[in-house]
Amino acid sequence: MPSRVTDAMNADLTRDYTEEEIKAALDSMGDLKAPGPDGVPALFYKKFWNIVGKDVVKEVTEVLNGGPMPGSWNETVVVLIPKVQKPERLKDLHPINLCNVVYKIASKVLANRLKRVLPDIISLNQSAFVPGRLITDNVLLAYELTHYMQNKRRGADSYAALKLDMSKAYDRVEWEFLRLMLCKLGFQNEWVERLMNLVTTIRYRVRVNGELTDEIVPQRGLRQGDPISPYLFLICAEAFSCLLNAAEERGEMAGVRVCQEAPSINHLLFADDSLLLFKLRIGVQNICKMFYLCMKIARADYKQG
Repeated sequence: MPSRVTDAMNADLTRDYTEEEIKAALDSMGDLKAPGPDGVPALFYKKFWNIVGKDVVKEVTEVLNGGPMPGSWNETVVVLIPKVQKPERLKDLHPINLCNVVYKIASKVLANRLKRVLPDIISLNQSAFVPGRLITDNVLLAYELTHYMQNKRRGADSYAALKLDMSKAYDRVEWEFLRLMLCKLGFQNEWVERLMNLVTTIRYRVRVNGELTDEIVPQRGLRQGDPISPYLFLICAEAFSCLLNAAEERGEMAGVRVCQEAPSINHLLFADDSLLLFKLRIGVQNICKMFYLCMKIARADYKQG
């Protein structure tokens, strides 16, 4: 994985924070969207900015400059939203993380800076959450590639497509892996520590029947609802993209070309969903046949009880 973050990018990421930048982060939030444990929504800070603005800017700036984070900043209440009419299992509930507004302001400031450099460090195979790209771009590419594969009638080459879905993708992110990825891409240690300070100081409490459970201290994972989480997840997923591209460069796999002049595409990423496209070799073809037969046998056994 090459280092992609330049000195100019690092200088822009670590420059001094301004009041205008912090106010812009606040204004981009929904007025009444998901208030934190203190119950104070973003609308309060917007309406009374002339009173609380200086204190908010001072506290946010101190934390972003490496100061200690107040203990209550990263306290998160998890609310379980039913996904069905009568939930009976845990999977029938969708957890929503309610973060404090002041914390989200700091996270949003870092996210606004980080997303400016994402187009230069995230591969073109990824289309979600990257400014200047649309997820529909990869949808169109996937359609064209599968159309080519389905209508191919000549030649000895065979192709396959494999769709992967990462289960609980955000919850499975290892913090040490995220740190190593940030360093490998070339981010300055000062910037890495600021990001990791937001990620590793999380504390959860789950609201059940109107009451809060005991505090839960996680050891990994990114929060749904944190403004910077989607961008950090893309950085982690970039490792998978680099591994696939490196395997094709070594000749261990081959992507799909719709014509001789077209580029070879071996994967398309849609945030936590991915589509692998590759040319089948004899060994891989046999493995796919065996996998298909095993699935048929497993389904038959399941139906028979």
